[in-house]
Amino acid sequence: MRITSDLNQVVTPTRVALGNFDGVHLGHCRVIQPAVEGRSTSPIACEGEPSRECPVSTVVTFSPHPREFFSGQQRSLLTPVPEKVQQLDALGIEQLVLLPFDAALAKLSPAEFVEQVLVQGLDCRSVSIGADFHFGAGRTGNADGLRQLLEPRGIELNVVALYPQEGDRISSSRIRAALEAGDIEAVEPLLGRRYALQGEVVKGKQLGRTIGFPTANLALPERKFIPQLGVYAVEVTSVVHGEASAAATETALNHHPAVMNIGLRPTVSGEGVTVEVHLFDWQGDLYGQNLRVELVQFLRPEQKFDGLDALKTQISVDADQARKCLGSLEAV
Repeated sequence: MRITSDLNQVVTPTRVALGNFDGVHLGHCRVIQPAVEGRSTSPIACEGEPSRECPVSTVVTFSPHPREFFSGQQRSLLTPVPEKVQQLDALGIEQLVLLPFDAALAKLSPAEFVEQVLVQGLDCRSVSIGADFHFGAGRTGNADGLRQLLEPRGIELNVVALYPQEGDRISSSRIRAALEAGDIEAVEPLLGRRYALQGEVVKGKQLGRTIGFPTANLALPERKFIPQLGVYAVEVTSVVHGEASAAATETALNHHPAVMNIGLRPTVSGEGVTVEVHLFDWQGDLYGQNLRVELVQFLRPEQKFDGLDALKTQISVDADQARKCLGSLEAV
């Protein structure tokens, strides 16, 4: 996928899905789909200059999130950029434009945004937005206003209705609330997939191996949204890139059952949140590998124990519970 934050580097013409898209949940997928369905042969794959018949399926989003810009406070992300790229690529998106949200962009009126960004910068043939999308200075632009600005230019507008799920619309805020509550079962129907933590395996204090439960310590992206602290039944998959060696591919994990602890390790006076994954029936060196850990079920919140013996006993209980949980899924 082509990724740029410079409108001068965008491959045009484009079919644009416009929004923030943190999480790339099922509601977002409905907004993104028209950009994919309406394309023909992409100019990224074509030889020579792109033609009007070859629009590039393009997601346009903002970096940082507008709320960060106005509040001055960083937000944790359900899908940091590398994960967002993976999800968009799977949907068939060819180009991601991360518009720098700064004072100049914030001051653009809706008409200026359309002319400078959508027309001049992106040479778009169509735009897709959610029904609640607002843009321009003071969020004064909406779907009706955007239609009035685009129609005279012959640009198609797709306004996607909000996607209800169990009587409420799907939103990133709803997913965050479920994760904070440890309600993992509620997340998958909203995301369209399991929520996952992804990162590189790094060396920790190696305490787990001394009590019979060696763990892979995962270094997450700095702003990754962390669910409720506690213990989870999970499945682990290696993130193998295209240039990986044959040996790396052969040893890659694929939905391997495991138990994971997210927490501050209060029993051993830990500092900072750690993510530790114990893989069942696994022997091997995972250091340096990138792993994707899918959350299957929340088992219990984090707690402090009287000592290592009590901790070891509880980990054994957690592991047995996770095995039963994951085993019941395989049997279905």
